[in-house]
Amino acid sequence: MITTRFSPTPVRIRATIVALVLVFVAALVAATAALAGEKRPTVRVGSKDFTESLIVGELYALALEREGFDVKRVFAIANAIVHTAITNNEIDVYPEYTGTGLLTILRMDLQTDPDAVYNTVRDEYAKRFNLTWLDRSQANDGQGLVIRTETANRLGIKNISDLQRHAGEIRFASQGEFDHRDDGLPRMIQVYGPFKWKSSRVYDNGLKYQILKNNQADLAPAYTTEGQLVDTASFTLLEDDKQMWPPYHLAPVVRTEVLDAHPAIAPALNRVSAALDTETITRLNAAVDVDKREYEDVAREFFATMK
Repeated sequence: MITTRFSPTPVRIRATIVALVLVFVAALVAATAALAGEKRPTVRVGSKDFTESLIVGELYALALEREGFDVKRVFAIANAIVHTAITNNEIDVYPEYTGTGLLTILRMDLQTDPDAVYNTVRDEYAKRFNLTWLDRSQANDGQGLVIRTETANRLGIKNISDLQRHAGEIRFASQGEFDHRDDGLPRMIQVYGPFKWKSSRVYDNGLKYQILKNNQADLAPAYTTEGQLVDTASFTLLEDDKQMWPPYHLAPVVRTEVLDAHPAIAPALNRVSAALDTETITRLNAAVDVDKREYEDVAREFFATMK
C-alpha cells in the first residue's frame, strides 16, 4: 500500500503566518490599551502664597510631569499652615527654606552654617515627621540689607561691617518690627556693634524701594531674593560678612512614604534645585513682581532652559 504524505501548500503557510501576525497585533493592541487605561501616579505639589514659592512649586510640577507623573497643584497655601498640610497628608511635596525649618518648625537654636542647618533639618524632619529633605539649592532667601548704590559707592560700603562704621551718615528706612525682632537690629548690634543712624523713620515695607529710589532714605531691611534687587544700578545688597543671619536655602520637602513608592521623584526635583541660585531666583522673581508677568509663564520658560 502506498501512503501519500500531506505536504502544506504555500497558500496554507501564508495563511498560518497571517493568522499568527493578527494574533500578535491583537495582543499588542490589548496590552497598549490596558497600559493607557492605567492611572499614572498623582503627586500633589504645594507652594506657599508668595511669588518665589509659586514659581518654584510650578518648577517642581513641571519636572514631575516630565517624568510621567500626574500632578495636582495645591498652590498659595498660607505660610503658617503649609507644614501642617504636608504632615496631614494634604500635599506630598512643597518648597521649604532651611532657616524656616530650623527656627519656625523645629524651634531649635539659631545656626548660621548652611551645611549644618541643612543637616539638622534633614535629620530632624526624618525623625519627627517622616519627611525627606531632598538636595538644597544655592538659592538663599534670607534676611538682608539693601542700600542705595550711589550711597554705597560714595561711602565705600560693601558689607555690614562697613555700614556699621558709616552708620552716622545713613538714613535708615525701617519697617518698625525689624528694630525689635531678635533676628533684626538687636542681632546686628550684638554681632557688629552699635548702629547710630543719621536718622531712622518707619515706612511701609511695600514702599521701601520707592523710598530708596526717591532718595528719601539710604538703607532698608530686605530679603535677599527680592525682584527689585536686579536693578543693581539703584540698589546694592550688603554682604553679611560675619554671617550673623541664618541661611534660608530652598529645597524640596517630600513625604517619605510617597518618595519610597516613587523614587523617580528625587532626581526630578534635585535637578530643579541644581538649577537655582540666589541670582537666578531673584531674576525669576523680578519677571513676576517687577515686569508683571504670570508666574506659570516665567517658570515654564526657565524650565525649558534646564538641562
